[in-house]
Amino acid sequence: MKSLSLWLAIAAASFTWNCTTVSADELTCFELRTYYPNEGKLKALHSRFRDHTVGMFEKHGMSQLAYWVPVENNDNVLVYLLGYPDREARKTAWKGFRDDPAWQKAYKESTADGKLVNKVDSVFLHLTDYSPKPPISASETPRLFEMREYTCNPGKLENLDARFRDHTADLFENHGLTNLLYFHLDEGQEGSENTLLYFLAHASDESRAAGFKAFSQDPKWKAAREASEADGKILVKKGVQSTPLKATDYSAVK
Repeated sequence: MKSLSLWLAIAAASFTWNCTTVSADELTCFELRTYYPNEGKLKALHSRFRDHTVGMFEKHGMSQLAYWVPVENNDNVLVYLLGYPDREARKTAWKGFRDDPAWQKAYKESTADGKLVNKVDSVFLHLTDYSPKPPISASETPRLFEMREYTCNPGKLENLDARFRDHTADLFENHGLTNLLYFHLDEGQEGSENTLLYFLAHASDESRAAGFKAFSQDPKWKAAREASEADGKILVKKGVQSTPLKATDYSAVK
């Protein structure tokens, strides 16, 4: 989750879509933000991002990787992913954004009839050593995205990483499941010692189902799973959570 060759040539050197020209190699700090709007305010929140927030994030040096909403958006949330050179750069960028008179004006006008957001969840992430590097590739046609969260039994995260590094990631690609980004949670956050969070892209829900079916039946995957769990199960019971996502209209990545 492929793209025009010209876009890829540009993107390989630097972020140019809704981002500053920060080299991908400079991004070491990532932030997954989930906004829970107040009742009836999701449309207004999208408008604020589309008309104001996205441009101001770019102005203040935030690398915007993608904006999504869940396909089944029962909680009416907005999910997006940002990147920074480090935590200090993040602090500076957000201070500049919040202190910007243009943002303060947009915020005041957008909340004249009440605040748009009830709650914000923020999770800090860093790439695994086997993750593809940002930016996320573009596409000529809209895709289905997927956020997958794996929870390991104590002490098994390294085993899970080894399985993805040596087997799973390549097998995903073999079966049409496009690897995007793989993350661990930064230390000090709940789940940092036993969580893998990653993103895939699919041409459609049908291709996703077909890809995972072929992957699950692949003898190479079965052998890898068996070998990796010789000393015990890696994942806790019901340790896989999947959230299908679709890009917002103002997300540079579709």
